[in-house]
Amino acid sequence: MDLGIKGKTAIVCAASKGLGRGCAEALAEAGVNLVINARTEGPLIESAQEIATKYGVSVTSIACDITTAEGQALVLAACPNPDILVNNAGGPPPGMWSDWDREDFIKALDANMLTPIALMKAVLPSMMGKGWGRIVNITSQSVKSPIPVLGLSNAARAGLTGYVGGTSRQVAPSGVTINNLQPGIHATDRAVSLDKGVSDAQGITMDEAATQRMATIPARRYGTPTEFGATCAFLCSQHAGFIVGQNILLDGGAVNTTM
Repeated sequence: MDLGIKGKTAIVCAASKGLGRGCAEALAEAGVNLVINARTEGPLIESAQEIATKYGVSVTSIACDITTAEGQALVLAACPNPDILVNNAGGPPPGMWSDWDREDFIKALDANMLTPIALMKAVLPSMMGKGWGRIVNITSQSVKSPIPVLGLSNAARAGLTGYVGGTSRQVAPSGVTINNLQPGIHATDRAVSLDKGVSDAQGITMDEAATQRMATIPARRYGTPTEFGATCAFLCSQHAGFIVGQNILLDGGAVNTTM
């Protein structure tokens, strides 16, 4: 399928690996030029070169912390008027309700709620002026089905979801769509981190922890960055203009819900 976005430009956050890399690759395959960021310069540059060589698109890498005002300014200076924005940032650490204080919540809100809101506010005027734009926020299945040990993520990402619910409907008349992707467990560093927590807590191996978690997923496996990226690319395509303010689960059926 021709996604109809060849030659457009996208900002993809946290794109050196994992779900961000999957989204960047899928957009590049559709002919989209990229500005990608990550905190660590070496892997980011390597990813940018690999994507550019494989797909023949322009890929600019900006090594920075996107959750800071300075990092956001660097990325926006490199691409002030993108056609597509994919918001992504690593989730806060797991724990128990008794572990977290105000500062922990502020950090989680900064990274997983306020950063994507700031980037959306920065790019929406130009998208609306052009009469076309696509924004995809990578959130979490925990928005729909809260995960007890991920209380920081539950709170911050639910806040972002509420913001998108209203904002997406305000900008839709201008040809701009905003939607959220809610990943379940995918084969990324995040899965490794969560499995390690289970391994340490229960005194089992990492493989046993992963097998235990997969047993809770109807698909009986973790998702892949490639299939996640393909869904993101479709939401950014010319075919997705009637999808507005939606929260799309990619969780292998783990969340048992009819809505």
